[in-house]
Amino acid sequence: MARTPPRHSDARVLEAWRENAAPWTQTVRAQAIESRRLVTDRAVVDAALRLAPRSVLDLGCGEGWLSRALCAHNIDVHGVDAIPDLIDAARRMQTADASEPRYDCLSYEDIAAGALSARYDLAICNFSLLGDDSVAGLLGAMPGMLNPRGHVLIQTLHPPQACGEAPYIDGWRDGSWAGCDAAFGEPAPWYFRTIGGWVALLERSGLRLRELAEPVHPVSGQPVSLMLIADVA
Repeated sequence: MARTPPRHSDARVLEAWRENAAPWTQTVRAQAIESRRLVTDRAVVDAALRLAPRSVLDLGCGEGWLSRALCAHNIDVHGVDAIPDLIDAARRMQTADASEPRYDCLSYEDIAAGALSARYDLAICNFSLLGDDSVAGLLGAMPGMLNPRGHVLIQTLHPPQACGEAPYIDGWRDGSWAGCDAAFGEPAPWYFRTIGGWVALLERSGLRLRELAEPVHPVSGQPVSLMLIADVA
């Protein structure tokens, strides 16, 4: 009998996403999350296009919405995700068009161990860096995966806004499906990082922060995400 992973662990993150792949796909395709619909989807696409990449690695691509959006701008996009059902959902959206994104089911540990031989102009992690050691390993491998003058683009929850009443220190937190209107099961935990924690992690990974942005909700006027753009130090 398979052992249940600890409640707060990288393994539990993946298990929870495997359990919730179908409702997540439904939620994304229905544009049911207000902050995504009003702010963060457009923010990450605009930031990526401003960097003018010819090739993009979409890390934690999910059901493939971002890969498809960038491919529509004649960018060569490779989407990867550790959840087979999400990759299957992405592939089902493909047509016979040769310009479609390509997708592979790979974990961050696979990628850090060298599963990808290609190099890219831009690697994007759009709300997909949820773990601890797996994220550190992935970012540590990033300098070897970028073309000269390549970039890493990270969009994540805005740390001060997402912290709630908990202490503002790095560490595991319980997850939530707040803002989702489909039938979800147990949420994935996530490893909270302060803004300083993100900057320090980039530095330890051999990456240099070039830009920090805080996309703002048009009604509340509050930041809804943190966006980091880095290159190789």
